[in-house]
Amino acid sequence: MIDSHAHVHDKAFDVDRAEVVARARAAGVDAMLTVGCDLADSGRAIACAREYGLRASVGIHPHEAKDAPEDLAAAFAPLLADPAVAAIGETGLDYYYDHSPRDAQARVLRAQMRLARERDLPLIFHHRDAFDDFVAILRDEFVPGMRGVIHCFTGDAEQAKIYVGEFDLKLGIGGVLTFKTADGLRDAVRAVGLAPLILETDCPYLAPIPHRGKRNEPAFVAATAAKLAEVLGEPLVAVTAGTAAAARDLFRLP
Repeated sequence: MIDSHAHVHDKAFDVDRAEVVARARAAGVDAMLTVGCDLADSGRAIACAREYGLRASVGIHPHEAKDAPEDLAAAFAPLLADPAVAAIGETGLDYYYDHSPRDAQARVLRAQMRLARERDLPLIFHHRDAFDDFVAILRDEFVPGMRGVIHCFTGDAEQAKIYVGEFDLKLGIGGVLTFKTADGLRDAVRAVGLAPLILETDCPYLAPIPHRGKRNEPAFVAATAAKLAEVLGEPLVAVTAGTAAAARDLFRLP
């Protein structure tokens, strides 16, 4: 299994990070991507990846877009030079919280998409309550040959079909799939099938059932894998192998 979206560098793991990584590997998690959300956080992600044999991403989350530098490429350059970096993001639009002005979110999203295109790196997208504007930007900036994932996908079947069919994006499936209220997500997963799906935790957030209410960690991706197998009516081994292969292809993992 691969945890394609974690925040192992988060302060929530400061007291037991080595044990968390060891538990993940004991649970069959072969690779983990620890994801940056601003410049300083991305630096911490890279340092964590180096220390624990993980991969990292460099990104500015839409919440932090208001504080992003004007010259994003120059600011990212020293971080992207590190061989631990496998992606750009997370980046996107979040109209649920609107912690940054929407024009700033769009500017920073477009800048990161252009940088990913120049660097031939995949993108990790965060999207919440902004589907129409987000898809419009994808149609402007996401050209054939680019790679990306909709992190923590919780949309409906129609949205899933657009992301997969029009843009060939992966869908990051996390603990929400196990929630009782997630019938729409389960329908979406069935609508697109296994091929475009990758597993994630978004730890320390969104722990799956039966760990709901606890601090999430990469080892818990096994619970999401089991639920995904149940939803798709596929053997667990097929789900773990298929999602791992999709994540390796997306992030060019060895």
